[in-house]
Amino acid sequence: MQLNNNLQSNQSLYFEPNKSLQRIATALAINQASDNPATQAVADILKTQSDGYIQSLSNVNSAVAFVQIADGAMNEQSRILDKVNERLLQAANGTTSQEGREAILKDVKALMKNFDDIASNTSYNGQTLLQNSSSDKSPSSVELFQIGNNSQDTVSYSSIQSNSEGLGLSDLVSQDANSFDTNKAREFLGQVKNAMDGLNSYRGELGSVQNQLESSGRNLLSQQVQTTQAQAELVGANIPQEISSFNKQNVLSQVGSYVQSQSNSMQQNVLRLLA
Repeated sequence: MQLNNNLQSNQSLYFEPNKSLQRIATALAINQASDNPATQAVADILKTQSDGYIQSLSNVNSAVAFVQIADGAMNEQSRILDKVNERLLQAANGTTSQEGREAILKDVKALMKNFDDIASNTSYNGQTLLQNSSSDKSPSSVELFQIGNNSQDTVSYSSIQSNSEGLGLSDLVSQDANSFDTNKAREFLGQVKNAMDGLNSYRGELGSVQNQLESSGRNLLSQQVQTTQAQAELVGANIPQEISSFNKQNVLSQVGSYVQSQSNSMQQNVLRLLA
């Protein structure tokens, strides 16, 4: 005689409400790979891309700050050269006395010292920007900014040597006061003009690099937002639907429990009769 012939409760009636409750709590349709392996794989790829865009955007912001600091320093150097040019124009004038020219040269050398101090002291995150290092007046290294998820997504600019040596003003810095006459002053005027042209060339390239960086930053931000939205749509839970499913499964679970209890009660009655 078979007594235990009642249907076993469907275990899914107990598992499904828990899954729905988990989706409601996390607002995610996929909380583990087994929920949907294929979709989870795609979502992971999108998350990696999104995280990469965020870091690349941080790289761009850092690079923009880098370029702006260098450009700001060279802007001040440009003002110094303007003053040097004015002093040399005064020294080149025949009505200026030799004593006056010597005083002018002293002032010019003080300005050029400030010029070189800017080159040696301008840095970003410990890196000297306008020459190789604070104590090395040779050209700086070529800078390469990583601005995307792929290895080829880079922006670079040439090395910079924005000091008296790099811009051809070493002779002016070392000029002896006794031999500083109108001819020397006129000669240095040409050198200062060439230095200004070199400085403007550096600044022009930096301006172009900054425009590229800002454009890349806007594009990265757009890609990051779109990628994040795509990932959210893949793994995000439909909360109203999950609440409805939870309520439905909860009712079915209660029905299952009631059926099980009735089955157990009937089994106990049969056993009593047999006894």
